Amino acid sequence: MEANSSGVAFSSGAGRWLLAVTIAGSGMAFLDSTVVNVALPKIGEDLDASTSALQWILNGYLLTLASLILLGGSLGDRLGRRLVFQVGVVIFTLASLLCAVAPSAELLIFARLVQGIGGALLTPGSLAIIEASFRPADRARAIGAWSGLGGVASALGPLLGGWLIGAISWRAIFLINLPLGAFVTWAAARYVPESHDPNATGRLDYGGAVLAAVGLGGTTYALIEAPEGGRLAAVVVTAVIGVAALVGFFWQERRSANPMLPLGIFASRQFSAANAVTFVVYAALGVVFFLLVSFLQISMGYSPIAAGSASLPVTALMLVGSARAGALAQRIGPRVPLTLGPLIIAAGLLLMLRINPGDSYVGAVLPAVIVFGLGLTLVVAPVTATVMASVESGRSGIASGVNNAVARVAGLLAVAVVPVVAGLTGDKFYDPEEMTHGFHVGMAVCAGLALVGAIIAWTTISAEVLHEEEAEGEEPEECYSCGVGAPTMRPASEPAAATATTPD
Repeated sequence: MEANSSGVAFSSGAGRWLLAVTIAGSGMAFLDSTVVNVALPKIGEDLDASTSALQWILNGYLLTLASLILLGGSLGDRLGRRLVFQVGVVIFTLASLLCAVAPSAELLIFARLVQGIGGALLTPGSLAIIEASFRPADRARAIGAWSGLGGVASALGPLLGGWLIGAISWRAIFLINLPLGAFVTWAAARYVPESHDPNATGRLDYGGAVLAAVGLGGTTYALIEAPEGGRLAAVVVTAVIGVAALVGFFWQERRSANPMLPLGIFASRQFSAANAVTFVVYAALGVVFFLLVSFLQISMGYSPIAAGSASLPVTALMLVGSARAGALAQRIGPRVPLTLGPLIIAAGLLLMLRINPGDSYVGAVLPAVIVFGLGLTLVVAPVTATVMASVESGRSGIASGVNNAVARVAGLLAVAVVPVVAGLTGDKFYDPEEMTHGFHVGMAVCAGLALVGAIIAWTTISAEVLHEEEAEGEEPEECYSCGVGAPTMRPASEPAAATATTPD
């Protein structure tokens, strides 16, 4: 049955159910993006996992998510956004169960790989459903609610995860996804209208997705396992295969009629520049959130809940300041915020070099976290706005997806490389003295990455890019993003073209 062509009203019962379903679905992925970091030391102790295994527990999820997230959005446009969203939720939920019962690090890594597949299907689908289903007058309000409550989920993740780890077990952080996933699957079938993109035609780029996964997987394996020794042949073979697959991926995208990553989008200098800033800044963020909570537990003696709560000021600052930072960039241009933001991030990371065992939270940790959070707040919304403004409106969906994937690939590669540079290999991760030294080295490296981001922004980002968008008569993209793990996904900016049907 055809849905009302005007769309769902925000204040209606149908609108509240639609928001509840999409927020709960994406909330599972948001929770996992923050809670797993808190659990890493306990997971390592329980499963006798090496540093490389812990890197894979994080990177396995990022690998499949980054490789398939663009394909996931395309599948939703063609097969039905509700259907693909539901499939993603089911895969994510079942993989969470497998994570919770995993008896070994190897099985946990496999389960995290599967979780990433589910995340790649549900993440783009949740916001696409909102844009396709709500009436135009209510879309901005609905997106604001989705982003704001998603930010709350990210904020509660470390706190809830830390409590569950201390009170029950690290396995409980995955079990909480089971009732949530069951609710979302049932409610989506009952309350979410199905929608498609009637203009989505041609074959899907499965070849590109496979090459991206093999390329990222091979190079990541080589980067993580090379310092461990004893696997030289495997490292060399996977490195060669990974590099060859990445070359093949770009060749495939260049010749494909319907590429997963249309390379022509990088012809926009501002789009390329904004993604370069995204890459280096989110590379630094990936390492900070990997090492900080572990350092606080291993070297500083924090409990899991205390370590998880330590970075809450970052999320609070982003929830309060992201919209204001986006408005500032709209008013004065993104060049200054995207230069100052990474510089302030670098200052916060340099303050973290002063944190040593025995220091108080208020005197040492909190100032560094606040400065870091202020810098991050200046970056996230302006970089998202710049990405969206640098392409024509019909390509906003792919532009947002590419920016999201760039951020996740950056974190994937940085978490593979920087701990090795910091000397945290083998069992050194669990040694308080080695962890302190490695944490300091890692923060210095990340400060350098943030500084590179500031240089890129100052030399390449135009102060006029957002004003040009406004001058052309387009409505500026309001950014409600407060994502830490990656920028918020946005579907195509013309959802009215989608067809929608009510649930059976």
